[in-house]
Amino acid sequence: MAKDFDIIVYGATGFTGRLVAEYLLARNAPRWAMAGRSLTKLQEVRDEIGAPADTPLIVANSDDPASLKTMCERTAVVLTTVGPYQLYGNDLVAACAETGTAYVDLCGEPAWMRHMIDAHHETARRTGARIVFSCGFDSIPFDLGVLTLQEAAKAKFGHPAPRVKGRVRKMRGTFSGGTAASLKATLAAAAREPSILGLLINPFALTPGFDGPSQPKGMLPEYDSTIGAWVAPFIMAPINTKNVHRTNFLLGQAYGSDFVYDEMMVAPGLGDMGKAAAEAIARINPMASDKGPKPGEGPSKEERDNGFYDLLFIGEMPGGERIDAVVTGDRDPGYGSTSKMIAEAALCLVNDVEGDGGIWTPGALMGVPLRKRLIEHAGLTFTAA
Repeated sequence: MAKDFDIIVYGATGFTGRLVAEYLLARNAPRWAMAGRSLTKLQEVRDEIGAPADTPLIVANSDDPASLKTMCERTAVVLTTVGPYQLYGNDLVAACAETGTAYVDLCGEPAWMRHMIDAHHETARRTGARIVFSCGFDSIPFDLGVLTLQEAAKAKFGHPAPRVKGRVRKMRGTFSGGTAASLKATLAAAAREPSILGLLINPFALTPGFDGPSQPKGMLPEYDSTIGAWVAPFIMAPINTKNVHRTNFLLGQAYGSDFVYDEMMVAPGLGDMGKAAAEAIARINPMASDKGPKPGEGPSKEERDNGFYDLLFIGEMPGGERIDAVVTGDRDPGYGSTSKMIAEAALCLVNDVEGDGGIWTPGALMGVPLRKRLIEHAGLTFTAA
């Protein structure tokens, strides 16, 4: 059945949603629309970003399931920035699964993601809905970084690396206010429902029916002799590592059933471990204070443009060989780069990949075509040696 639109940006009046709309406008994307709760606010954002006066505007609300279903029926892909998803996303995922509509979001809420997999994966498979969580900084650079490394390992050694380390070497910029709100909502949900805590600490929470080998905890600073530096806990590791393991799971254990993966942040300098680690954690932890952006707020364009990140992935082979991959981004991770990544993920679903319905990861469904898009349009680089 023909759809009215290729992409609907749901949440276009929020800070990140507006950035996505600006990006699609700059990319001259055809057949896209803006959606949100308030027609007046949608009109204001449309005019403020310089979108044509005839840009379609759609009123839909997370507490009105009928409006969400109607929105889904009109588009090939719903791109949603309306989080925390555990508070506002249930009915939208259900509507996409039921109507066969593709879906991308910025979710970093693993317990909610598992609940959605349990509730809607089979329905999405039946209807052909391609539902893809975590299409921002969590977890595309990490998911595709490991994919890139494993491609190189197979090409060079004939098999994947059973042990991969993800190391955040440099990063400038903040996580989004939505990320902080999602973390707080997750902690509140865990306090109400203790079973959620089990999902949060289980590295294989997103691979139902499969439990792999023991994984590094990554909870304490340590000296990493592989890179000759102290490393500290990385706050996004609990979601990124789960998505990487789900990609491996969905690809039929392409990285091996014995695959071990962790993520840490390289501490600045080689001085006192405690001080360096504490400084590193404080800089990236949006839960450390209330000074960070609130949902709907964010950094200036100058701050976004001056942000960046540099990620190293180290593959350790059984024979002692090593292979590395590097991923870089040219904007701050939480806003500038994230808005470009999710927009390109939506365009990739429209133009580049088909695939069966179900609940996917970016790496498992879009993989190489998405990486190509990010290199060509979104300011990311992927290299391996």
